[in-house]
Amino acid sequence: MRVQRLLPANAAAQRPTLVFLHDSLGCIRLWRDFPARVAAATGCPALVYDRRGYGQSSAFADATRTNQYLEQEAPVLRQVLDAYHIEQAILFGHSDGGSIALVAAALYSERITGVITEGAHVFVEDLTLAGIREAQQQYRSTNLPERLARYHGTKTTAVFSAWADTWLAPAFRSWNIEAYLPRIQCPVLALQGEADEYGTVAQVQAIAEQTGGPARTVLLPGAAHTPHKEAPTETLQLATSFVQQIPASATAGVALG
Repeated sequence: MRVQRLLPANAAAQRPTLVFLHDSLGCIRLWRDFPARVAAATGCPALVYDRRGYGQSSAFADATRTNQYLEQEAPVLRQVLDAYHIEQAILFGHSDGGSIALVAAALYSERITGVITEGAHVFVEDLTLAGIREAQQQYRSTNLPERLARYHGTKTTAVFSAWADTWLAPAFRSWNIEAYLPRIQCPVLALQGEADEYGTVAQVQAIAEQTGGPARTVLLPGAAHTPHKEAPTETLQLATSFVQQIPASATAGVALG
């Protein structure tokens, strides 16, 4: 697993660690400088990692995914937190990463002090499937494979197929993680672009209405599925304000070295 750790010059003692969870076609490099900007703005250390199969990590162990592939990433996240001695984390998850963040917050409430989701899904919508079919068409007819290969190399076809084939399988239509939401007690900030091509406002509404702790939703005008790229200033400001309202803990932070 490829991991990047960030320690801003203004890092404050005992601040929670920001952990960034990438989307279905993402990786560390595709976040660009956004994690570093959030870390610098909040004074929090940060950790970004490539899930298995993505970016500079090793290839998928099995090309076939189960319908619980997102839920199965939550224990992997817990292992990352353990390996890097992170006792208190604020999760920032984009798309698939947002769904993983919600499940992890429900399962590991003692470790997760806040969650920011960006274009997360808690159930499957027709719009989501239509967007994936359009992405399949682009994969066949444009230079999308070449662009993705800059980040995933020889794993590119496996990365794209694992996403598209899983979500478009008839059995996946019933996938739903709403049952996890009432178990989330930490604050949640659910962001979504108003022009998100992969989800409707019903996604953030479900998160806000069913989460056990305090939750706020923000729809970002002019943004689609990736607000940190399409509305970077607004997204940074929202994330910074949210993180700064979460108090430091005596056990927070990450062991450095």
